[in-house]
Amino acid sequence: MLFLNLIPYALHLIMELFSLKGKTAIVTGACGLLGKQHCYALAEAGANVVVADISEDMCSAFASSLGAGHLGVGFDVTTPSSIQAAKEKIMEKYNRIDVLVNNAAINDMFENPLLAGKQSMFENYPLEMWDRSWRVNVSGVFLCSQIFGSVMAEQGSGSIINIASTYGIVAPDQSIYKNEKGEQTFYKSPSYPVTKSAVIGFTKFLASYWGNKNVRVNTLSPGGVENSQDEFFKNNYAGKTLLHRMAAPTDYKGAIVFLASDASAYMTGANLVVDGGWTAI
Repeated sequence: MLFLNLIPYALHLIMELFSLKGKTAIVTGACGLLGKQHCYALAEAGANVVVADISEDMCSAFASSLGAGHLGVGFDVTTPSSIQAAKEKIMEKYNRIDVLVNNAAINDMFENPLLAGKQSMFENYPLEMWDRSWRVNVSGVFLCSQIFGSVMAEQGSGSIINIASTYGIVAPDQSIYKNEKGEQTFYKSPSYPVTKSAVIGFTKFLASYWGNKNVRVNTLSPGGVENSQDEFFKNNYAGKTLLHRMAAPTDYKGAIVFLASDASAYMTGANLVVDGGWTAI
């Protein structure tokens, strides 16, 4: 009977490990499909969420929709002065930074679907798109970690979560972009997998560098998210996962809270893969 009486107490202690009450959490690329879900998750866990993206008006509107205590800030992750100005706003309001989710990224899109198959071929891939992806996907993570993470290092605590991808671990399977007729509608271009692989390497570097400052740095590698893609693509993708489906946008909320909170207090330099089993086979 005594053991049974202790169960609610034990559950309470476990849930406290996942609490982010009083913490300040920044999410870059916060107005995108997954960025919004990361914000919802952190807010639901009790954090004061800094909604960060290019448009300050959009960020402010979304922050207001989360409830009181949240902040919308517009800045460019590739521009140090823009990030520094955002840091000053955040510190003025909260006086600390506890969590940084480096979510902002470019995933190549081609304007004309009829030409995408040819334009996305490696042989034709433009240097300008390669360089732009590196600036956002890698330099953006570097700069935000440097400017916001330095606050964590000074205060002696913090969690940085870098969003990578299964394509940072394994090569793209180009066959999933073939339609029912066997036509190659698109090729996954080189910049996304290469930059996401770099993010995983950067995570390990920073975890080692700031380990003595009690700043934890981990990667979350999500799988593909269902978002009104063509039926042939969704079927092709689902067939390569052990759960036989693409991810729902909400499937990563638990992982974000886990990595942000004390539930993962002894975890750093790691890559948490949440992909429905895509990389297991």
